Amino acid sequence: PRLCSTRYRVALVTHFANFILMAHSCAINITMVAMVNSTEPQPQLNSSTEGLPDDLLGGPPEVSQKLPAKAPVYDWSPQTQGILFSSAQYGMVLLQAPAGFLAGRVGTRKVVGVAVLGSSLLTLCIPLAAHFGLALLIAARVMQGLGTGYGGQFALWQRWAPPHERSTLCGISLTGMILGIFTVTLMGGIISQALGWPFVFYIFGGLGCVCCFLWFICIYDDPGSHPRISIPEREYILSALDHQVSSEKQSFPAKAMLRSLPLWSICFCSFCHQCLVNMFVMYTPTYISFVYKVNIRDNGLLSSLPFLVAWFVGILGGQMADFLLAKNFRLVTVRKIATVLGNLLPSVLIVALPYVSSSYITTITFLTLSCGLAPFCQAGIYINILDIAPRFASFLMGASRGLAHMAAVLVPIVCGLLLTQDPEFGWRNIFFLLFAVNLLGLVSYLIFGRADVQEWAKEKKLTRL
Repeated sequence: PRLCSTRYRVALVTHFANFILMAHSCAINITMVAMVNSTEPQPQLNSSTEGLPDDLLGGPPEVSQKLPAKAPVYDWSPQTQGILFSSAQYGMVLLQAPAGFLAGRVGTRKVVGVAVLGSSLLTLCIPLAAHFGLALLIAARVMQGLGTGYGGQFALWQRWAPPHERSTLCGISLTGMILGIFTVTLMGGIISQALGWPFVFYIFGGLGCVCCFLWFICIYDDPGSHPRISIPEREYILSALDHQVSSEKQSFPAKAMLRSLPLWSICFCSFCHQCLVNMFVMYTPTYISFVYKVNIRDNGLLSSLPFLVAWFVGILGGQMADFLLAKNFRLVTVRKIATVLGNLLPSVLIVALPYVSSSYITTITFLTLSCGLAPFCQAGIYINILDIAPRFASFLMGASRGLAHMAAVLVPIVCGLLLTQDPEFGWRNIFFLLFAVNLLGLVSYLIFGRADVQEWAKEKKLTRL
């Protein structure tokens, strides 16, 4: 049975590893509200908070905004905050492709396991780094990004996921990132108010060490090396993937990859979608604080709600994709439907946010839906490379994720500049820019996207004389 199978247990452990890695990366997004003197130096976008419940505000402003005296506070400008948000992404951009290549050579088990351990130790050191200066904090964040093993994990599904279960297994695995954002945003606000923001890093860093131990116990690179998998399941997976096994003796088709329009359309659309996703991840707490002036505990509650919805959608999106495939939908059609749902609808909803800011309920609803629908793309562009080039999926998915993560570097820099110049119109300009970028990426994918194995990715049969 699927839910009792080893491959689903592997997906759940990978889910937890992604949870930890993303929680480490995003912890600073919610603690930033407590780490700085103010995240909204200019007047709020709309002074009306009509419809905002009194109990949500947590009491009078002078009471609700109090934080533990032991937590240090820093005077960082929006540009500085943007640099801190993006600093971890520099490492991710540089090492996504190498991590994917390395995982294909030495195994996902080692690459991701070491990444989780390194990220956990660096997370524990973040408060100390902040104490000794901004430069050391940025360096720690960059090193944290270098240790993130997202690119290496896709080699796992190259060997563990049967084609007709690929969307579901990858969906379970990747939604761990969303659950990590939800948990660290929700608990980060509560922990920051109760104990001080440094404890957010201590607690999640400690959980990462536990996850690393669990990872090395439960994860193996392929069904053949797993000591506890049943023989029928091992034979089932190996037979399903038999035609996709990579041959080490064949050349690497670099030129053909660079000329592949389907591959470039996936990379470009992924980059555009990551611009939207990173805005949600990095700036949801800041936007809510800017508009409604809530305390950090309630900010964490409101900011985490969209990611809870996104977690459910991410899992259901994979199930939906496999269901449509079972109903004989074409694979390329399923991938494009999922991408449209995760790209176009969130872009339309987010561009309307500045016009509904006077209504608390409408704003939170639009924000929740726009963020919540975005994970549909996990069953679309983000696993499409497994369809078009399964033999080179580890490297190519790492490379495409690396290019997409360039958005995580650019978004905070651009947002910081726009918000510094004019916060009121800055948010509006950000949302319109995101809409335009995502529309461009979606159109390119709809035109050039494919789901059949490309000629350069097919295994060449050698003839014997």
